[in-house]
Amino acid sequence: MRYDFDKIISREGTCCEKYDRRKEIFGREDVIPLWIADMDFEVPAFIREAVMRRAEHPVYGYGFRDEGYQQAIVEWVARRNHWTIQPEWLDFTPGVVAGFSFGIRALSAPGDKVVIQPPVYPPFARMILNNGRTLVNNPLRMDERGHFVVDFEDLDRKLEGAKILLFCNPHNPTGRVFTREELMRIGELCIRHDVCILSDEIHSDLIQKPYHHLHIASLSPELAERTITLIAPSKTFNIAGLSTSVAIVPGKEVRERFRAEMDKLHVDQGNIFGKVALETAYRYGDEWLEQMLDYVGENMDYVVRFLDEKLPSVKSYKSEGTYLMWLDFSSWGMTCEELMRFLVNEAHLGFNEGRLFGEEGKCHMRMNVAAPRSVIRESLERLAAAASRLNL
Repeated sequence: MRYDFDKIISREGTCCEKYDRRKEIFGREDVIPLWIADMDFEVPAFIREAVMRRAEHPVYGYGFRDEGYQQAIVEWVARRNHWTIQPEWLDFTPGVVAGFSFGIRALSAPGDKVVIQPPVYPPFARMILNNGRTLVNNPLRMDERGHFVVDFEDLDRKLEGAKILLFCNPHNPTGRVFTREELMRIGELCIRHDVCILSDEIHSDLIQKPYHHLHIASLSPELAERTITLIAPSKTFNIAGLSTSVAIVPGKEVRERFRAEMDKLHVDQGNIFGKVALETAYRYGDEWLEQMLDYVGENMDYVVRFLDEKLPSVKSYKSEGTYLMWLDFSSWGMTCEELMRFLVNEAHLGFNEGRLFGEEGKCHMRMNVAAPRSVIRESLERLAAAASRLNL
């Protein structure tokens, strides 16, 4: 069947963070929200129907994640990304951010160094600091194409004495999908410096053609032994509100330490609806996902063409993975504060401010394009009209 991604769905009045907190976050309610990473597409009917069938049972008591749940994850990872994993490697977490927080606590001690690669998802730095660890930045650098790549010489230096590399692939916000060669070099450095890898791969299903996702832990037994891989159906199928994510931990020692940390906090219960949604999504979601990725890819193409033709002062490129785009406004000559005020108050657009992802994100904005094309079109027209008033 063909799925309808052009459909406009009102999310207002549902305690929706993306829409119902616009006044609080942006100071006004008339912005088009292009910030938080959930989609404006409806959850596939086969997932909604499965959740409703479970909801019809009159008791919502304690549940557990059975063999069918585990096998759905194993088969999804094998089918989508060609990694053979074992059910005993799997653990529940109530979100990927929670998962790497548990991993930080399990694999390091207060004061230990944890390396990240900014500009990167803001909770990376926040969870490191909140857990009393030392933050070490290995900033990505721009190559001749204007794309972000790893600075390997700097990474080699920064991993010295560190305990963990908190890694993001596909990379949020830049949209990079790291190549086998890049992943192997990262892995070799982590092995050389005896550093564990916490790999946030929540966007690993959201890959644009012709790119392919590789789980870094799949590349060698040595990397598998030192890596915690975090995935979830939440971004993929727009079910983040069900707080159900997966940790894949092949190494016995690392797995025991990770589970011990989770046991201290008693957070592995989960919820019965998240369990049903994950299993259903991973069993039946391939066709919906392929159509959604094509639609989002067309949105990205539209953004790039529009900016090239009508607002070339804003630099962009199509992301290799995620449904996020990283827009460069640096040629406008505004401070970060001036740029944000202009976009909110003149263009009436609510982006993620790039500086939140690290100082390397100055004068950039993260744009979520997982929305009906009419919303993307109106957003860009607002941007171009506001810029023309200032002759930008």
